[in-house]
Amino acid sequence: MKRLNAYLFREVDIAPLAVFRVAFGFLIAAEAVGAIFTGWVGRVLVEPAITFPAVAFDLLQPLPGIGMYVYFAILGVAGLMVMLGLYYRTAIGIYTVLWTGVYLMQSTHYNNHYYLLILVCAFMLLVPADRYLSLATRRDPGYARGRVPQWCITIFVVKMAIVYTYAGLNKLYPDWLSGQTIGVFFEGRTHFWLIGPLLANESFQLMVAYGGVFFDLLIVPLMLWRRTRWLGFASLVFFHLFNSAVFHIGIFPYMMIAMAVFFFPPDQVSRAFFKGRTRPLAGLSTPRDPALRRALVAGLTVYFVVQVLLPIRHHLYDGDVSWTEEGHRYSWRMMLRGKVGTSDFYVHEVKSGERYVAPEQEELTAAQRVRVATHPRMAWQFAQYLADLYRERDGVEIEVYMHGEASLNGHPPRPLLDPERDLVTADASWHRSADWILPYDAPYDD
Repeated sequence: MKRLNAYLFREVDIAPLAVFRVAFGFLIAAEAVGAIFTGWVGRVLVEPAITFPAVAFDLLQPLPGIGMYVYFAILGVAGLMVMLGLYYRTAIGIYTVLWTGVYLMQSTHYNNHYYLLILVCAFMLLVPADRYLSLATRRDPGYARGRVPQWCITIFVVKMAIVYTYAGLNKLYPDWLSGQTIGVFFEGRTHFWLIGPLLANESFQLMVAYGGVFFDLLIVPLMLWRRTRWLGFASLVFFHLFNSAVFHIGIFPYMMIAMAVFFFPPDQVSRAFFKGRTRPLAGLSTPRDPALRRALVAGLTVYFVVQVLLPIRHHLYDGDVSWTEEGHRYSWRMMLRGKVGTSDFYVHEVKSGERYVAPEQEELTAAQRVRVATHPRMAWQFAQYLADLYRERDGVEIEVYMHGEASLNGHPPRPLLDPERDLVTADASWHRSADWILPYDAPYDD
């Protein structure tokens, strides 16, 4: 324990933290502004009649009128302030809270990088990333510091290790290893200029599938070992730029490239970016009280233990997580399955006995229709929405049944939900398997 404390609280150059803050601030500002100008805000938060907020966050709804555009403009300004190091704590705090709100107020467009962005923002709120190369230090040179405790760097390395390791382990299942999943992903991209024919090649698809496994499992060891660090960095840059070009997944690839700075020795980062620049020699004061240090270490330990356990919680549920989606989120199951489906929601009025297809399903966006047909909890959530709507609007109690099929990774479609179960009264407790989700029989052998 003494050696761990000595390592975590030793002073190291602040350069990696300052470099990452500038890159990260630019990226999160681009994410917010880009969401406005690409139409994402309108499609996902403004236009839909229902946004499917996270369970237990039903009160968290998009702002009316131009409210969400203003909301994202504030996010963009906060990101720029983080980049510049101006009122840094306030800016990163605002971004963390508002982005978490965006994440919770809609479930249709879940992305692992949206979740990762919250976690990285929380880390950035914790560390003193504005103590160098910032407008704050230009305004007050006495605020500048040249060194920070090692833990400010290490937490990012551990976070990346968890993300990459689970991303690799989760790929060790038949559809990925056979190239089936990659083939589904590449199918709609074979028209791409230059690389389209390559994406259509089955041998290349298999190479990408196994290359993804080896990359995810080996990239952290490669980056940690001095002799292979530059090879690892080159692999990391190529891997993420390839993913960006093929899948168009926003800032995630570039954020992961920027986070690689934490694997390099801080003094080396300083020489690379700030050679010849006058540096403050003073370090940031750290807790000297052993009790405070133990509290910090204990808090970080609990956090990382939770992060290690969350991705394996799907073993507590019955069935294939790629089919049931139970335990899928927060587990770094990135680009692991493709699902499409069709569904019809039937309303049964309890008092009159009348039964008909819910006309409200036509109000769902194209993305929402795919999600409710392939994600059981969203189908359940839509049923709750219909029940509340009919009760408040028409004063009638209803039952809701879903008839539909879903296809996983291009396999023949199968029924997803029990068509005889009323979704309004179905138990959707997070701590037990949902018995109204039909099992994925004979998986991966079609």
